[in-house]
Amino acid sequence: MSQAKQKKKKKVVSTSKKVSPTTSRIKKGATAKSKKPQELVFKRENFVLMGVGAGLVLLGMLLMMGGSMPSPDVWDDSIIYSFRRTVLAPIVILAGLGVEIFAIFKKA
Repeated sequence: MSQAKQKKKKKVVSTSKKVSPTTSRIKKGATAKSKKPQELVFKRENFVLMGVGAGLVLLGMLLMMGGSMPSPDVWDDSIIYSFRRTVLAPIVILAGLGVEIFAIFKKA
């Protein structure tokens, strides 16, 4: 109890001076003029290659699509497991992804 009585009271000190909000030291008109326009990471050639890659992926997906069986009573393996769907379409899709990767890493 003797320690509790001996604690000093904290004093709050306030100043009579008014505090103003902080403001930017940079002039508003100077920032727009002094900044250089930033260059894009990719050039036109990169975007063209990305479009070609996306087109190849889309073409592969279209090649993989197929119709239905001519008759619901007949199962035809040659329609479902054709060369176009099982071999050609995945190769075209992978080629498109390869072109996309090349387009991203190519420095123009």
